[in-house]
Amino acid sequence: QVQLVESGGGLVQAGGSLRLSCAASGRTFSRYAMGWFRQAPGKEREFVAAISWSGGRTYYADSVKGRFTISRDNAKNTLYLQMNSLKPEDTAVYYCAAGSNESSLQAGYAIASWGQGTQVTVSS
Repeated sequence: QVQLVESGGGLVQAGGSLRLSCAASGRTFSRYAMGWFRQAPGKEREFVAAISWSGGRTYYADSVKGRFTISRDNAKNTLYLQMNSLKPEDTAVYYCAAGSNESSLQAGYAIASWGQGTQVTVSS
């Protein structure tokens, strides 16, 4: 099992940017596809982005496409989410997750590990 710890959340004005990081423990990080999810108050957790184990394939929810970029550094055991042009509706707790492949991550099943989450608040 890989353990995940997110960081980088905070308060930002609409139109601003944040970069989230997800640090993974263990030597198996590079074997996992990785993803970001978010959960806003009163709403279900939703898929945001996913990346293949090599970083060669990425997938995004329509709501963030063109604004968010997922990346990973397997040498540093770290996953990133660069968020630009933030909107108030992006306000949520953001979670990173490890899975066997990008398809299962997008569907929200067969997830091996979750992080504890980091709060992102976008003010209007």
